[in-house]
Amino acid sequence: MLRTRLSIMMFLQFFIWGGWFVTLGTFLARNLEASGGQIGMAFSTQSWGAIIAPFIIGLIADRYFNAERILGLLHLAGAGLMYALYISSDFATFYPLVLVYMILYMPTLALVNSVSFRQMDDPSREFARIRVWGTIGWIVAGLAISYIFAWDSSQAIASGMLRNTFLMCAIASLALGVYSFSLPATPPKADGPVGVKEVLGLDALRLLKDRNYAIFFIASILICIPLAFYYQNANPFLAEIGVANPTGKMTLGQVSEVLFMLLLPVFIHRFGIKKTLLIGMLAWSLRYALFAFGNADDLVFMLILGIALHGICYDFFFVTGQIYTDARAGEKFKSAAQGMITLATYGVGMLIGFWVAGRITDHFAVNGAHAWQGIWLFPALFALAVLVLFFLTFKDDKPASVSVESREPEPL
Repeated sequence: MLRTRLSIMMFLQFFIWGGWFVTLGTFLARNLEASGGQIGMAFSTQSWGAIIAPFIIGLIADRYFNAERILGLLHLAGAGLMYALYISSDFATFYPLVLVYMILYMPTLALVNSVSFRQMDDPSREFARIRVWGTIGWIVAGLAISYIFAWDSSQAIASGMLRNTFLMCAIASLALGVYSFSLPATPPKADGPVGVKEVLGLDALRLLKDRNYAIFFIASILICIPLAFYYQNANPFLAEIGVANPTGKMTLGQVSEVLFMLLLPVFIHRFGIKKTLLIGMLAWSLRYALFAFGNADDLVFMLILGIALHGICYDFFFVTGQIYTDARAGEKFKSAAQGMITLATYGVGMLIGFWVAGRITDHFAVNGAHAWQGIWLFPALFALAVLVLFFLTFKDDKPASVSVESREPEPL
């Protein structure tokens, strides 16, 4: 019964995110006539949310409020903001609303984990079974948009029906907001004073004294630049070139993510950390090359393969990086180290990435259309350059004996 209740929470949590974030670029470009730079600004609200979230969780939620109650309040507020996004008619109105929404939403990712972990006797064995319902929620949202409502078809986009995704997510957010108050009580932890340094994981900066970890840290930030291109441009690209049901097809990325998560321990223990990270970076470069040269007709298989590479792209670099960080941090600084690498990648790295992606997209825009080959070749070559530099400079390949069972999958 408890497992079912937590699974419903996870399902709704990621159904909400997947229900509007994947198609955001397409909606902004086609319905609000936003430029590449403006679309980059909208996507970068995720990064601002990731930067601000630790303050909300570490300095407020963990100190004064039950996790399930603040989760409910944030999603109720999110429902109102989602409805406001649904009725927005221009980017000037849309942007501040989506910024506030992401500042409120990103902390809920940690809150649903807190609610789950506090109810478990053995999180390393139990959490994955709960968290997988979040991935299922993301997949169901994408399939509903493409195959049930067909909001991402060319005709539907032209008639403005894609904005219905925000209304759908407003309803789901309202449901989760109300439902959250029925979840098991998760009172705050009072473990003594917590300051900004602890919240941001700054104690873990000492890891950067290690040359190999510093190289990995820089590579993690740099590889987020190609990552931002996928977030921002994949759905608009597929929709613009005429791929049918693009949002539904993109859910193949989540399926591959789950499959490769199961294979990740085998790769790490057989090939080591360095080779596994290199495979992840190579997959990013290969994915964008497939996007650059594929099309919606006879070469559509290249686009499908590029989407399916998501599991290798994310699991083999970002999850492996979390494992490497955990292994190098030592017992005292494990949490601080994870906070630091998350802030560096999803905060700083993605913020830079969305800015670059916006600039490159605008550079290759002509009369409302895009020269997609040039757009995708940039991150393909950039990821390849990061790979070469990492291969030549990173020398630490000691095995890391850390379980990946409870690592949180990437939703995209």
